[in-house]
Amino acid sequence: MTDELAAIVLIASLGLATYGTRIAGHLVLSRFDRLDPRIDAALDAVPAAVMTAIVAPLALTSGLAEALAAGVTVMASFRLPIHWTLVIGTGAVIALRALGL
Repeated sequence: MTDELAAIVLIASLGLATYGTRIAGHLVLSRFDRLDPRIDAALDAVPAAVMTAIVAPLALTSGLAEALAAGVTVMASFRLPIHWTLVIGTGAVIALRALGL
């Protein structure tokens, strides 16, 4: 198998695996009329946990500007809608990098 064909097969396989897990989750949860409130709360917390797992290591290992901007973004997220949080976080990184941090 050539490298190009192997890459195509790998990408297709990973795409099918991703699609399969999403469909399986939907099919399993659709069998229940109502979910336990604890399960519902846990599922509601998943997006924030995934975002934290992706952003935190990068923010804390990239430098002082990124770590400070992450803190500013977290504080803004408690009071502001998501689009303003993104604008403030991006602006904080740009400003702190411009200051040389």
